[in-house]
Amino acid sequence: MNLLSRYAECIFWMARYMERAENLARILDVHETFARDTRGATNWFSIVQLNADEKDFFSRHDRPTAEAVIHYYMFDAQNQNSLLSMLRMARENARTLRPWISTEMWTQINVFHNKLLEMSVKDVATQNLSKVCTWIKEECQTHTGITEGTFYRDQGWYFYQMGKYIERADQTTRLLDIKYHTLLPSPVEVGSTLDVSQWTTVLRCTAGYHAFRRVYPRGMSPTTVAGFMLFNEGFPRSVVMCVRQIDGVLTRMRSRYDLRGGSAAMERVDELLAALLSRPIDAVLRDGLHEYLDWIQLQLSVITTEIAQAFFGVQPPLAVQSQSQ
Repeated sequence: MNLLSRYAECIFWMARYMERAENLARILDVHETFARDTRGATNWFSIVQLNADEKDFFSRHDRPTAEAVIHYYMFDAQNQNSLLSMLRMARENARTLRPWISTEMWTQINVFHNKLLEMSVKDVATQNLSKVCTWIKEECQTHTGITEGTFYRDQGWYFYQMGKYIERADQTTRLLDIKYHTLLPSPVEVGSTLDVSQWTTVLRCTAGYHAFRRVYPRGMSPTTVAGFMLFNEGFPRSVVMCVRQIDGVLTRMRSRYDLRGGSAAMERVDELLAALLSRPIDAVLRDGLHEYLDWIQLQLSVITTEIAQAFFGVQPPLAVQSQSQ
């Protein structure tokens, strides 16, 4: 059975929303637990900056307090980057996909969404936040496991993988960017206990701390952490690993199904992978990490647009707007 373009788009975005939801839960959990300054306070505003939500956030909140930020990213239905909005959109895509996904996949997403709807502000107070975030991460990982074990390996599977790895690569670059340009209070504190603590926080946000320590048993620096998250091919959330997966998925899908579309996306992915493999981390830091991460995010956005144009049956602007990014 050929996959309709609207189903392909729903599968692609369902994967992205579930990956994004797990990532946000990790960020909220790690910030509450680890991201503290020398006075023991948590910089909750950095989460708003990470998602570029400053304008929208301050249209409804005066200050980025813990309560305001947690509510904004947990329950605010007007915020497209809230967990409630992500789960709602993942559920809507899954509902459209009932003919294509297993009963187990649909049931798990539906129950997950409904349980989140039943929660109140009291349930996610600061003292309860870590427990709730652990539950959200486990639900997202349950979705991943059910998908791995029940999703039929046809065209839909390839679109799911593309969505997951594009989102994962994008989130990794954003976490690196917020640390390098926002969390560090001043250049004087580079290499300080606070600096190391913040780099540890970034690694924990990507579930990469223990993997990092297998490669670097001692010491930690911007060079080693940024290099690990960008270029380490053994780390499943590194940008290089994700782009390799996207490249392989596109190649296999076009070969197996003899598809004419997607050549522009493939060329862009190949160019991005070649660029990633050609720059050592020292050169990246010397020339500007922020600019490099911005460029990667732009390439991932262009790849998304080219995939939408080739496979989803809509023009590039609509492809981006039809599902929230």
